Amino acid sequence: MTNHRRATPLSRLLIATVTGACLTTACGVVPGATGGSGDTLTVMTFAPIGTKATNMAGMPGMAKAYERWVNANGGIKGRKLRVLTCNEKNTATGAADCARKAITEKAVAVVGSYSQHGRAFMAPLEAEGIPFIGGYGVSAEEFQSTLSFPVNGGQPALLAGAGHQLGKACSQVSLVRPDTLAGDTMPVLLNAGLKANGMPEADDIRAAEDSADFKPQAREALTGTPSAPAATPSTTPAANPAPPSAPSASASASPPKETKETKETKDPKPAKAPAADTAKDKSCVTAVLGERTEIFFDAFRRVDTQHKTQISSVLGSISQALVDRTGGKESPFEGAYVTSWYPVSTDPLWAPMRKVISEQAFGDDTVDPDDSGAQTTWIAYSVLNQIVQRFKSDEDITARKLSRALNQSPGVQTGNLTPDLSWRYQDMRAVAGFPRLVNGRVSFQTVQAGRLVAQLGEQNLDMTPTLEQAPRSA
Repeated sequence: MTNHRRATPLSRLLIATVTGACLTTACGVVPGATGGSGDTLTVMTFAPIGTKATNMAGMPGMAKAYERWVNANGGIKGRKLRVLTCNEKNTATGAADCARKAITEKAVAVVGSYSQHGRAFMAPLEAEGIPFIGGYGVSAEEFQSTLSFPVNGGQPALLAGAGHQLGKACSQVSLVRPDTLAGDTMPVLLNAGLKANGMPEADDIRAAEDSADFKPQAREALTGTPSAPAATPSTTPAANPAPPSAPSASASASPPKETKETKETKDPKPAKAPAADTAKDKSCVTAVLGERTEIFFDAFRRVDTQHKTQISSVLGSISQALVDRTGGKESPFEGAYVTSWYPVSTDPLWAPMRKVISEQAFGDDTVDPDDSGAQTTWIAYSVLNQIVQRFKSDEDITARKLSRALNQSPGVQTGNLTPDLSWRYQDMRAVAGFPRLVNGRVSFQTVQAGRLVAQLGEQNLDMTPTLEQAPRSA
């Protein structure tokens, strides 16, 4: 058990309210004041919208809501915020086009964006010295470029965390993931978490990113052997899959020790302690397919007619909105394990963000406070705000000056939604392929009574030490 003192819900709400006020407005600045020669800050947020694969419309939606909120309160240190948005289209061409638009419009940063095509957008931004702040973390370049400033552990931390979560409850794990470059890193990352718990490697099951039929993958995940019609069989099929057993929501292992960088995220209504699975003899299936995760698990449910397999995913592939849409308490995701970067959405620490959404995005149904994309964008703009506050009121802010300030910052606070963030050289960690990963913290959640709640007995955990032991995956 940790000796860290736990904040009460009331104290967390007070902290969130006070901190949020400074994160969303220019503290100490008279509304309407000018910012000298640089009285407007232009930034961009891009994400895929209306595609056949993953869509993140909530990220540009959150960015526009933040823009309206900040400007209604005097801007950032007296500077008006101008937010450009761009549809990345989930293609390399689309990502490159958005980066070029940011350059053309003289943006000083790209903030809170989503793209798995890191090579396509980072190269143009690097050529112009434009920082990439708080990307979603699905491309390796976000953790490699010196102009990238990630606010979470991205896909590496989530997958390693999922391995930790499943490694304490399962005898064998099957991973269903997209057959893409980004998807190719997933097995290595998940296996790092499994290995830390003495588990064998997961079965790697590939699927077309925009597939509408996941029956072959569902059969393979359930049986541990490729289905005959499947075009892309598993590369590591299990010869003797463990027989499914009665479901259980948690393992009997003791909670992991918390590092000095982590703090417990306490949900107001934590999950009840389930029966211990001391035998650890059940098979588990985790799918990380973005919006297609729902389609896969629908196919899996039809194959697994006895519903005795523990299902799992990561936030972004499973969300509160998905659970609500598929039946709430009667949702097929009831009992699922979920790994996240952030506190549960009901935590009072999110109160400032919810206030901004209610006041500035009440007519925009794409902005959901439970959505991890909107949450990441909120944190990314909070970082931008704090860094701009450190410039002089009459100082002209350029992309290169902003990058320099970010690289020299001793720590940026995010209202306790993440550890203090710093991207100085001494803050870099020895994670192969992901040297810019400075926040490896994850939280463990489960779906109970139709709500994503904190998993009882599991504290926030820094996955960086686990990732440091993993082989290079990118």
